[in-house]
Amino acid sequence: MGTNQTPDGATGSSRSTLSRKITQVAARTPLKRVVSTAPAPAKTNIAPAKKPAPVAKAPAKPVKTTKTPELRVAIVHDWLLGGGAELVVEQLHKIYPDAPIYTSYCTKEWRNRLDGKVRTGFLQYWPFSRLRKYLPFVRAWWFSHLNLKAYDLVISSSGSGEAKGVRPPHTALHVNYCHSPTHFCWSRYNEYMDNPGFGAFDWLARFGLKTLVGPFRRWDYKAAQMADYMIANSEHTKAEIQKYYDRSAVVIHPPVTTERFRELVKAKKRRGFVIAGRQTPYKRFDIAVSACSQLNVPLTVIGDGPEYKRLRKLAGKSVTFLGKVSDDVLAEELASAKGFIFPGIDDFGITPVEAIAAGTPVIAYKAGGALDYVVPGKTGIFFEEQTAKSLAAALRTFSRTKSNPAEVSVHAERFSADRFTQKMRLFIKRVLAS
Repeated sequence: MGTNQTPDGATGSSRSTLSRKITQVAARTPLKRVVSTAPAPAKTNIAPAKKPAPVAKAPAKPVKTTKTPELRVAIVHDWLLGGGAELVVEQLHKIYPDAPIYTSYCTKEWRNRLDGKVRTGFLQYWPFSRLRKYLPFVRAWWFSHLNLKAYDLVISSSGSGEAKGVRPPHTALHVNYCHSPTHFCWSRYNEYMDNPGFGAFDWLARFGLKTLVGPFRRWDYKAAQMADYMIANSEHTKAEIQKYYDRSAVVIHPPVTTERFRELVKAKKRRGFVIAGRQTPYKRFDIAVSACSQLNVPLTVIGDGPEYKRLRKLAGKSVTFLGKVSDDVLAEELASAKGFIFPGIDDFGITPVEAIAAGTPVIAYKAGGALDYVVPGKTGIFFEEQTAKSLAAALRTFSRTKSNPAEVSVHAERFSADRFTQKMRLFIKRVLAS
């Protein structure tokens, strides 16, 4: 038989013999301990690992805030003597207490009421202080030359004056609160020609008005285009602005201190009628005096003016004249009357709304600002013709009706000072944003 050969060429028997010799040698040789000759590593004191120190946070970068620049406001008004228009200026002053108030003339009372913010010029002093009523072109020049470059918002308050003719810089917003288009130029030109109200100088006033009305109408129309926006004090005035100035307007009714009158709603037993205001021809006090004299019903007349002497001559025994009275007396008289008579055409009419606030219904000629607050059956009634006969018929009808003063008073809140402030703030905010 052949033998098995390994890969190196040795046979199987020889490989077996070699294995036995190796085993024998290993058995005779003692096992020695092998010691390493490499140097032992040096001992080192290894400190326990410390917790990593907290990483300090970088200080937060301050957030950059852009401070809104304060709005620089100026208020401009025709003149400050006393009346419904001045109440608008007073409320604007409360909205913008830091705003200066520019005007052609101001009484000491109104300087105090407006906290010393009033600014006047040469028209405040003699001889212009005595002649200013006759100098519309001089007033127009003064207003148009006011330096208003420092302001972002200019609010002009203007009626039959020239404050709307101011010229703010193009970067500023100009809002005009219009109490009426200038009366002697437009809607009441004929009335002024008939009754200028200058006494012995009426003839001179007629001559001046007839001569200068053309040029002044052109100036007045141009001045009305100056404002970026116009606000009207009533729907009646809004229509007049469109008619004479070709401009649209937003209605914001003037402020009325309704809370002062509301407190007197149940103060006294009511009797008779009352009328109050400046006694000028267009107010038509004569209609009220004549109608109440014919009916022999009590009428209390409050105020004075160029019509005073004529009214006294017209009056019967049932008519009482109190002249000018304090605000407190006026409030008491309004709250103690059965009705307030309003026979004229007014642009708005603060006093009738004060009467409503006192719970007193208004008997009004159906025209003008009265259309905004006389609600038949709720706050009063209308008469259709501007005559004593038509008013007398309305007074007879009114005497057969009953009203609840508390319910009447509620309707005046639409015209409160707070409501005026809210609407003005909202309007200014919107136009500034646009």
